[in-house]
Amino acid sequence: MLSPHARNQAMFLFICFVWGTTWLAMKVGIATVPPGVFAGLRWLIAGVVLLGFLRWRGERVRPPPRLWPRLIGVSVLIITLNQIIQLYGLKHITAGLAAVISSALTPIALLGFSVALGQERFSPRQLGAIGMGVVGVMTLFGPAALAGTLDGWEIFGAGSVMIACLCYCLGSVLTRGLMRTIAPVQLAGLTNLIGGGILLTASLILEPGAGAAMHLHWGWPAFIAWLYLLIPGALLSTTMYFLLVRDWGASKPGTYAFISPVIAVTIGATLFGEKLDWGDLVGMTLMLAAAGLALRPRVSAP
Repeated sequence: MLSPHARNQAMFLFICFVWGTTWLAMKVGIATVPPGVFAGLRWLIAGVVLLGFLRWRGERVRPPPRLWPRLIGVSVLIITLNQIIQLYGLKHITAGLAAVISSALTPIALLGFSVALGQERFSPRQLGAIGMGVVGVMTLFGPAALAGTLDGWEIFGAGSVMIACLCYCLGSVLTRGLMRTIAPVQLAGLTNLIGGGILLTASLILEPGAGAAMHLHWGWPAFIAWLYLLIPGALLSTTMYFLLVRDWGASKPGTYAFISPVIAVTIGATLFGEKLDWGDLVGMTLMLAAAGLALRPRVSAP
């Protein structure tokens, strides 16, 4: 049986792999399905499944009434705003550039919000890990991103992904206070249900083509992408992420952003024949080293 530390490490690696491949799945889905429907339906169903599982086990589902305002706010940040802003931004930039932005910004924003809200303190090791990870990301993706010129829609797309990332990071940090009362799986189910429900409702009212998309005539590529995002991407990974936020704090799990692009590049090279040069290898090595530095357990003084 795995120790708690080994279990957390295994969950972290699972998250890194799944979230390293979700950008491609999202890109496939929104090519034919309105983003609000594609994301809102996924998160709403994920919430129903998680809360139904808790109810089946006889566990508590409804949170205390005093926590509803904060719970709704967190759900809107993590799911509703993050997803709709991110997916509309992804329409105008490549999945690789979106991964660059998310990878560089996520751990910095998580740590910054954690410090601003008094949950963590800066340490030389954390700053070194973030600096090394950012250098690795830019080494891996920077030259390709800088080779082209950004038009207005590309700037809009890049800015949207940045704003979505900040919404997600702030919401993630705010969830830690809720976990004093709400269990991680319960919190994952509630945020998915609330955030996905708000997103789907807004999409059906405001988004062109949303009503027709509810008939689910999407084509098999979009439907397979949606299932992948629902089961590993939402039901499993989000629950594991909340467990890690509870046990590790908000900034440590955020180092997945340094490893996920490495996984994406490796899959592209092995399965699709994409070329790797020495710059790619150096960038991946730096990102892995950054994640290892941030995740290394502290040695307690006697």
